[in-house]
Amino acid sequence: MSIRRVPTVLLVVYTLLLGLGLGLGSAYWAVNGDPPFGSLRLGPWKAWPKLGAPEADPYMRAIIAQRSDVPLATGEGLGFTASMDNDGRPLDSACSYTLGPVAPIARVWTLTLYDQAGRLPATTLGRKSFTSAEVLRDTQDRFSIALSREAQPGNWLQLPSGGPFTIALRLYDPPGAGAANLEKSDFPVIQRLECGT
Repeated sequence: MSIRRVPTVLLVVYTLLLGLGLGLGSAYWAVNGDPPFGSLRLGPWKAWPKLGAPEADPYMRAIIAQRSDVPLATGEGLGFTASMDNDGRPLDSACSYTLGPVAPIARVWTLTLYDQAGRLPATTLGRKSFTSAEVLRDTQDRFSIALSREAQPGNWLQLPSGGPFTIALRLYDPPGAGAANLEKSDFPVIQRLECGT
């Protein structure tokens, strides 16, 4: 019985191709998602406090470069995103939501919608965001923002025509150490109402 031997050249070529495939595949995976380290999650809201800092890790820097993002610097503020509601269900444009009644203390905050491709959605009124100065509040300084494809009274942001969406909450010049003082109860609750087709 004879044993067939694989030539050394084929083993070397196979090893190189395997290493190249794994290297490129892992690099693509690493820069096309969220940064794998340093996240802060408060309910459905998540952030990476070091994203705009000089000590951001190489994964964060690669993701910023690939997306052409300009994150808030450490002294400017902090950006949070939500892609699910407070019950852990993915945000879907076929559903309606309410968001409120509070937001973290900051000099100014903005709340912006993005479609599944990360772009600002086309809307009937042209409004894609609210600032803390624009949002209507009650006598107790609480607010409610309706997220729906159909027009709603009061604070309303029109959802994209279909598919998942993301909400971005940016806090500019928060007091103290920024992320260190934040708690889940400081953030708006994202509550799903009804879903259509």
